Amino acid sequence: MSVALVTGSGGLIGSEAARHFAGLGLHVVGIDNDMRRYFFGEDGSTAWSLDRLAADLGTAYTHYPVDIRDRDGLEKVFRKYGSDIAVVIHSAAQPSHDWAAKEPYTDFDVNAGGTLNVLENTRRHAIEAPFIHCSTNKVYGDRPNSLPLVELETRYELPEDHPWYQGITEDMSIDESLHSIFGASKVAADVMVQEYGRYFDMRTACFRGGTLTGPAHSAAELHGFLAYLMRCVMEGRTYNLFGYKGKMVRDAIHSRDVLTAFEAFFREPRSAQVYNLGGGRHSNTSHIEAFRIAEEITGREAQINYVEQARTGDHQWYVSSMARFEEHYPSWKITYDVPMILREIYEANVDKWVPKA
Repeated sequence: MSVALVTGSGGLIGSEAARHFAGLGLHVVGIDNDMRRYFFGEDGSTAWSLDRLAADLGTAYTHYPVDIRDRDGLEKVFRKYGSDIAVVIHSAAQPSHDWAAKEPYTDFDVNAGGTLNVLENTRRHAIEAPFIHCSTNKVYGDRPNSLPLVELETRYELPEDHPWYQGITEDMSIDESLHSIFGASKVAADVMVQEYGRYFDMRTACFRGGTLTGPAHSAAELHGFLAYLMRCVMEGRTYNLFGYKGKMVRDAIHSRDVLTAFEAFFREPRSAQVYNLGGGRHSNTSHIEAFRIAEEITGREAQINYVEQARTGDHQWYVSSMARFEEHYPSWKITYDVPMILREIYEANVDKWVPKA
């Protein structure tokens, strides 16, 4: 039996990973204790996703409600499956800037300590398994905000002759920048994953994600930009828009495109790799532009409360370069753009997010 072990299996990327690798014929072992409910309340809970996962995958999925901070609990799971573990997808995390500042101990224990726990158990029990880590572009801190951005009507933009116009590469420094508490804990995890690759010759990859999105997102205000934006428009909720005139730019990649990238690495793994992961020039949007698309799809007007103060460490413009990954895995192609993503989020949630007449 070949096993795909997925942490955070109820989350956006974790649930997509469970379905994807089950579809490849692997037995999926999911680890998730619904910490998102603790972080973000009922909006953020993954309980619905875990129920659906168990129903859809049946005997191909085995669930353990283990906290990744629980070393003994994790060790029991890893020891049970041992060398049958063919791949580890580590997507469990505390993902919010704002939340991290409220409980720095919890944030660091989950993001940094939890990652170390999963890494060490992989080394001890399944050292040959490729280790895929969901990192974040926030490891670059606010360094992207030092780029020479130009203000346009609906977005900030880089000049076309700038070396990073097609997207920020992995060469951007992570030093001497403001990361936020969340960003710092993710830096610690990212560097540790690289180190296990180099020091122990494990096959590890840090995927530094931009906006990872899709209909499986448990959308909450503090995490889940596009899904939460669409939810607000559909429900008539007021969206609190923080700073930069709503012109800050994000690239967005659908969770299915994320998983085809993970599969490519799984099939041809390398050691201690770092890849930026996002929609790049194919799929990016400002907040203003995203609201317009959502309004067109729903036929509803967005309710927006503009807050002048930007969130600490928030990116004014971020578009990922996938050039390194595409060089290593030239058969991988992105398939979704922002309008397609928002349309799918709408169609998947129209029965529960649109008020009944």
